[in-house]
This record gives sequence, structure tokens and C-alpha cells, in this order.
Amino acid sequence: MNRNFIVFQGGTLVIYGGSATEQEPLPPPFRLIKERFRCEGYRYCHVQPILESRGIRDQVPRWESLDLALYDLREPHAYQLEALEAWESLSCRGSVVLPTGAGKTFLAIQAIHRAKCSTAIVCPTIDILHQWYRRALHSFHTEIGVYYGAEKRVLPITITTYHSAGDLFAEHGNTFKCIILDEVHHAPAPSWGEAIIMAPAPMRLGLTATYPTEQEQMLAGRWRVDDLVGGPLVYCKQIEDLLGEQLARYRTQRIRVVLTEEERRAYETDYAMYIHFVRERQLTRRYGADWFKELMRLSATDCQARQALLARQRIGRLLAGCQGKMEVLETLLQEHVTDQVLIFTESNALVYKLSQQYLIPAITHETSADERKDILDGFQAKKYRAIVTSRVLNEGIDVPEAKVAIVLGGTSGAREYIQRLGRVLRKAENKEALLYEVLVRGTTEEGKVQRRHARREVEVSC
Repeated sequence: MNRNFIVFQGGTLVIYGGSATEQEPLPPPFRLIKERFRCEGYRYCHVQPILESRGIRDQVPRWESLDLALYDLREPHAYQLEALEAWESLSCRGSVVLPTGAGKTFLAIQAIHRAKCSTAIVCPTIDILHQWYRRALHSFHTEIGVYYGAEKRVLPITITTYHSAGDLFAEHGNTFKCIILDEVHHAPAPSWGEAIIMAPAPMRLGLTATYPTEQEQMLAGRWRVDDLVGGPLVYCKQIEDLLGEQLARYRTQRIRVVLTEEERRAYETDYAMYIHFVRERQLTRRYGADWFKELMRLSATDCQARQALLARQRIGRLLAGCQGKMEVLETLLQEHVTDQVLIFTESNALVYKLSQQYLIPAITHETSADERKDILDGFQAKKYRAIVTSRVLNEGIDVPEAKVAIVLGGTSGAREYIQRLGRVLRKAENKEALLYEVLVRGTTEEGKVQRRHARREVEVSC
């Protein structure tokens, strides 16, 4: 009689019951490490047939069955039901792409209710963790666990961040039968992927508005989303598919400004210095998508690289706050004096400058959670007519009421552009959403916008 058994241990599956020399060799993904056959936790559902065929007792699961009442009585949209059914048809493993504002969190709540088992939700930031906590508490009227630096409370439904998921799954990974990866495009990062593979959960749902491209997933050191989620992209809707029904109709307006003579001279001087170094060292040809990382690495020891990097940074500051953009912003704020407006820029320094100049609240990575909540609550109550921010409102955070977004610069990539557009697409009173993109004519900003559009053409076909 086979007395071997498998257990969960620190993010891995380990077979005990006798020395490895007494056991029949096991096929991959098992490996012989420290005299025991072991494999990563996330391979659990794939190794179950091996365990059963060898008569190895399964002592991995410690998850619970849940029978939660659902207090959010809204009916799912047809596309949300289609997404859930597509996920369930593939053994509850795979990713769903929905635009910002289309109800990814609501879909996940429905998935938890239908799965009826202990679940861990992984999200990118503490702000989004608290937002998830409120939604889960409102939906289920039961205690919800949270696991991050300031608080570690593990319950059948627990919310954590990608940063803290490794510690949670190393110790408690086998207590969750299902994991939901919110903003799953973050998961392939090397350290965060390492955290996700610790969990043996056989049910996995990835959610995002911007699924990583094949090129992004092939970058050195990164994980593939379908490996981490345990299945492919099972359902996809783009903004264009839901306009007018679930999302507000929108229009975008691109406004091109010109540099003053003094600004143009400064731009051309710095651009010449920067691009000469990049071309001379053939950084883009030799390092591809990682060329900027190589420039930063070289700048630590190479004087010319350092000068090129500083020139690039000066270009960014110049384009972010040039006189033409400031004049357009003034005009747009006057034109939309009765509207709720979000202003995005890449520069924190410019965020604070505009906040002081127009007496509007600023939100950056330095803004405390309490202050951020007060600002967003005041914005919702129309106490504030505008908020200026950098990148912290790009994803995950609900920004109610906003119907106008002003993006000062064409430097954001395709993912950031879609995320920022999503901030103003939540449908309200059939109002049309407006996104203004202000960029400088004849500069690197125009090239970046063109590349973003080319990439967007590919992503729409997902």
C-alpha cells in the first residue's frame, strides 16, 4: 500500500511518506530537491492526475466551501454573463478583458458568489485594496480579510496586494481555492509572478482593461499571463463594443501647440545631444525594448550617457510645462467651468504647480490615503470642479462624475491612454465624455502618439 502523501509547504507541493529513493520517480513538473519530490504550488491542478494514478494521498487543500448571500441585487449585463460563462467553461481558469467602467469588479463579485469557495483577491495598490474591501463588504455582508503591510487578517475572502501576495501565499496559499488577479497585466512582473505561482488555487480569474501584448510577455524575466492564470484570454470587449449602452459615448480632440523660439532652441539642443548618443551607441538596435534601461545603466559610469539622460529629462520637463500647453489649459478650464475635469500630466512638479496656480486639489503618489479619499469625496460632491494628477488615477480607482479629461502631453503609452480615457467613460445622464490631448508639434510627443495608435490598432483585435 502506498503511504506517500503530498502537502503544501511554503508555496510548493512536497511529497512525504518515505525517502525519495524508495519512491518511483515522478515526471515533470516534479523535481528531486533535498531528497523530496517537489513542484510549484500553481501546478496543483495539473499534477492531480499523477497523484491519483500513483495512489498518493492529497493533503494540499485547506480551502472552505462558502454559501454567501449576495446583497448587490443589480442584474449582470449580457456581456458580463457571457464572460462568466466563458470562464466557467474552461474550468474557471482564464482572463477577461473589459474596458474601464464596464464593471470588472462587479463581474468578479459575481464570480466569487458562483464559485462558492474561499477566495483571495490580488490588486496592485493599497488604495485599490481598500476599494475592493468596501465593494466585497457591501456585496456579501460578511467579514472580509485584508493582508498588506499595515494589517494581516486572513479570512475565507481575503484581499491583498501583489507586493504582499508572496507572504500570504507562502503561509496560507492552500486556504484559497480561487484567486482573482485584478489588473492582471501587472502580474507578469518577475517578483509578482513569483508570488502568484506559490498559490495552488485551481480556480483563477485575471481581470484587466489592457491585456499585455505578446511582445511585453516575451521580455526577459517576465511571466506569461496564461501560465499565472492557468488559462488563456477567454473573453474580450473593447470600449467601442459598449459605447452608448454600458459606457458613455465619447470624443477625443487632439490639440497641437508650438514652442516659443526660446523653448525650441532649448529643445533642439537637448534633443541633438540625447539622440546622438542613442544612435552612436546603437541602443535601440542592440537592446530593443530595453534600450532605455541600458541608457540608465550606462549613465551610472559613462559621462556621455549621463549627459544624454539629463538632456532627455530636460526635454520631458520642457514639453510637460511649455507656454503653449499652459495657455490651452487656461482656455479649456474656462470653457468647461461647469464640468468636472481631470487633468493628467507626467510631471509631479507640474501637478503641484498647477494645483497652486488654479487652487485645485492635487493627487500624486505622495498623497496620503485619507487626503486622497477626502479629495475624491469632495470631487463627487462637486465641492471641487477639477483634480490634477500624474499617474496614480490611471487605473482601478473609481473617479465618479468626471466627464472631461485633459492630458497634457503625448507621452503616455497605449495602456495609459486607455486607462485615462476610462476615467471619464462611466455612463451618467447620457452625457458625452471628452478627452483632450495637448501635445507639442514637431517634437517626440507626436511620434509617441503615432506609435501608440499603431499599437492600438493591434490591441483592438484581441
